[in-house]
Amino acid sequence: MPRQLHLSAALDSPGRFDAGHYTSLARLAERATLDFVTLDDSFAPVPSRPDALATLARLAPLTSRVGLVPTVTTTHTEPFHTSISVNTLDWASEGRAGWLVGVCATEAEARAFGRRPVAAEDELWAEAADAVEVAARLWDSWEDDAEIRDTATGRFIDRDKLHHIDFEGPHFSVRGPSITPRPPQGRPVVAVPVAAADLAPDASPGGRARVAAAIRHADVVLLDAPDPATRLAAATELRLRAGESLRILARLDAALSALPDRAADERLLAELTATGTGVDGFHLSPADPPRDLAALAGRIAPALRAAGLLRAEYTGRTLREHLGLARPASRYAARPADASTASPALAEVTR
Repeated sequence: MPRQLHLSAALDSPGRFDAGHYTSLARLAERATLDFVTLDDSFAPVPSRPDALATLARLAPLTSRVGLVPTVTTTHTEPFHTSISVNTLDWASEGRAGWLVGVCATEAEARAFGRRPVAAEDELWAEAADAVEVAARLWDSWEDDAEIRDTATGRFIDRDKLHHIDFEGPHFSVRGPSITPRPPQGRPVVAVPVAAADLAPDASPGGRARVAAAIRHADVVLLDAPDPATRLAAATELRLRAGESLRILARLDAALSALPDRAADERLLAELTATGTGVDGFHLSPADPPRDLAALAGRIAPALRAAGLLRAEYTGRTLREHLGLARPASRYAARPADASTASPALAEVTR
């Protein structure tokens, strides 16, 4: 049997703010049994777009299986707040949340906040790596069985199972623990965008820092590569450096038709079914999201299922299950309780 593809799609629709639009798109993606959908975001004033995390949180109760992965930037934000927001999305979606890590590298975005000048891209991605590390530690800071909910004794939490994370780095100092229980997935899925050029010997400092963040923290890499040969070389290098548990999805433009279009369909199917590509699947970028996602659900997905390349239905509930990723254990669960962890304050964060 051929190995089934992991497929995802972007819902990006600049200028659209109505919830019904994004609900319709997410339901089409779910009908196509995609692993997840993404929604881009930034602090740039144009093009205008909705808050990605809030929009996908709105879609959580209106969908049941498809993963929800907003872009959340680490520049001009605090990792403690980011960790809580992504954790909340994981609870709202019953374990279907992810986080597409982004940075803000423009002067316009820096001016919009007014807190700090624009920084070099390599510094921004080094900061992003620290932010993801802080978030992961905060998600782990509650052991899975930390909640007691014993009404007879009035005890809600076993304080011995809450932990200070005591993170000290060049960008953040965060003591923790989190103020919310551990996410349903243990840790929501972390995705990082990488370009094949970032892996080249002459890669820019920013590209090298982005790769370092992906190697260290990503569950999923969204890979930009100009051709199949470059895609294969980049995917091979990423696996050598990150291991086989990394899921690599190649970005692919998807422009289809509202009506059956044999040429367009066959073109996309040929790209999706090509052998020796080195990737686990594809992240589709629709040119016209309503049209292209409808074609994907109505024509492309059935053709892939007929070839044994796409699930007929979801067999799991969480995004980690869709991707074949194990639920990680809390890094603190095996530690014996001591004076430093017995009675932590709920949150102590400094910048």
